[in-house]
Parts: sequence; C-alpha cells; structure tokens
Amino acid sequence: MRAALLEVQGQPLRLRDDVEIEQPRAGEVRVRIRHCSVCHSDLSLADGTFPGPVPIILGHEAAGVVDALGPGVEGLAPGDPVVLTPCPPCGSCYWCVRGEASTCTQSQGIQTNALPDGRTGLSRGGRSIYRGMNLAAFAELVLVPATGAVKIPPDVPLDLACVIGCAVQTGVGAVLNTAGVEAGATVLVLGLGGVGLSVVQGARVVGAARILVSDPVAERREIAKRFGATDCLDPTTDDVVARARDLTGVGVDYAFETAGRARLVEAGLAAARNGGTVVCVGAPPLGEAIQIAPAALFVVSGKKLLGCVLGSCNSVRDIPRLLWLWRAGRLDLEGLVTSRRPIDEINQAFDDLAAGRGVRTVLSL
Repeated sequence: MRAALLEVQGQPLRLRDDVEIEQPRAGEVRVRIRHCSVCHSDLSLADGTFPGPVPIILGHEAAGVVDALGPGVEGLAPGDPVVLTPCPPCGSCYWCVRGEASTCTQSQGIQTNALPDGRTGLSRGGRSIYRGMNLAAFAELVLVPATGAVKIPPDVPLDLACVIGCAVQTGVGAVLNTAGVEAGATVLVLGLGGVGLSVVQGARVVGAARILVSDPVAERREIAKRFGATDCLDPTTDDVVARARDLTGVGVDYAFETAGRARLVEAGLAAARNGGTVVCVGAPPLGEAIQIAPAALFVVSGKKLLGCVLGSCNSVRDIPRLLWLWRAGRLDLEGLVTSRRPIDEINQAFDDLAAGRGVRTVLSL
C-alpha cells in the first residue's frame, strides 16, 4: 500500500508505495482510509519534540470504510463508513469496567506505537514499521482492534467526520466528561488549535455563561468568537491571568490548557478561582515540568488539577453522540477544517501547522 513514512525525526515525510500490511487477525478490522487530518501530536512526533521510534507512519484523526474483518468481529461489514479512534476500549480491563475507557490497556499503543499484542502489522522490505499514535493513518489502509473503528451513518461526509477522531473527542470530551462543566460556569481556554476550539464548542454546548479564550493568532481568536467565545485575549499584549480575574471577579471556574505548554498550565492555575478546576488537555514536551509553588497555597486553595486523555471519551459511545450534536446544529465541524490537501502535500500541511496557519488540514488518500 501507499503511506507517508517518517524515517528520520526532523526530516520531511516520504511517500512510499511498497508498505506491507497484514490481514486482520481475530478481533481486528482493516480500514481503507479516505481522509486523515493533521494534529499537533503528529507534528510533535515528526519534528522530534516527542522522541519516538522510526520508521513510523503517523496520523490518528481519520475516517474511512471497512476493508476486511478478522474472525469474531460483529457489528461491522466491508464497506461500512467508520471514524477511527486512537483509544479503542476493550470493555473488560480494570479501567474500562470503571468507566475510564480512554485509559484502557489497548490505548497504551499511543506510547508503544504497536498493537496490544506487541506487533505492528506493518513492514517494508522485511523491516517493521511503527504505528504512530496507535493508528498509523497517513496510509491507504490501517489495522485496528474492532472497537477502534466506530460505524457512522453513510450520509456523514468523511472529510468532516475525521476531525471527531481526535480534536472534537478531546476538546468537547474534556468539557463534558473530564471536567463536567455545568451550565452557567465560567471557562478559560488557553490555546485555540483544533482541540482548543473544540473545548470552546463544548463549553457553549453545556451552557457556560462566559467563555474566555487566549491565543496569539488573531485568525483563531476570530474563529473562536463564531464558536461561542465571549471574551478574546491576546497573550502577546494582555495579562491573561489578570484579565481573567478581572472579567470574572474571582477567577474562572474552569481553565483548559490545550496548547501543550507547562507554563500555560501554571497560568490556568493562577487564573482559576479557589475551588476551581484546571484541565491539562495538551501534551507538553517531556522535558517540561509544572511548577506548583508554594505547595501549601495550592492545598488550601482547593483547586483541582486534572489530566485528560482523548477527552476521557469512550469512543464507542461518544463518537455517535458528537455526530448527533453536529446534526442538531450544536457542533460546527465545517469550521474546524480550514484547508484540504492530497496526501502528496502532507509536508506542506505540517508546515502550515507549525506556522499556525489555519486550524485543521484534512488530507485525502
């Protein structure tokens, strides 16, 4: 099959036509990718911000159609349209039975870049290829556990549905699932990429009274207004913490860091009111640390600091739920997609993302 291969971190991806993919085994599904958008986590692996193994196929925000089924797979058939998820729940592990599907043992492939049994199912010239972010979707075909391919109605455009796979699940899920934001709350969103803008939409969906946003890119602040932001701050000129406290009187009820910067987590902690909640949605570089000093003041403030993986979503439940919100006009998927390119232009798409141009580029395969 054809795939975009990262052979050296920090170097451009190369399109290869001779990548081999296995037939699906028991409980697995092979999917033919139609569209895959470019997420910042892919960029972090490509440029070496996150160390990772090579050669590797990146891409994890994708939609396509079922190509083949392994033994024992029920509820799917060849030709079914599906949205893929990087966190496929097994339904029976310690975390799944406690309603924590996004931290399922099958989701550990995000760290191992392999299938649950340790293999990758991908190779070239006899050499194994790693599965970036547990999917490897910058390719014509992917191999996933059956719950990693969630069936969707045939009339849903796949070039829009793909952004649900990561950005929308992560952002909206962080509001609905991780934080449990209630109607009338005040919210601060730090960073307005695809995930941050999805947090804005999630806050609007639940009826947040005031949605403050901060991003240095003016275009993204304007998009955030259309998505429901009530107050837009420019961190290059505004003291975001002081403005958040001034606009709310006491500090925000909820702060969401979505850009993957430890210093923004610290800003969220400073902007949150006593008893407020800060959600770490972005993934900072491994060398960054969150400083909480003095620790005693954090304790007596009653503030809560939460980690968040894929918006604490159970994708089997939440992908259909998010599509229902889109059909009802309560989620804007179209506004997240600011560019479309063929897979041949994948490196230009990464350049746009690195430069902060647009929000989401959707690649066609």
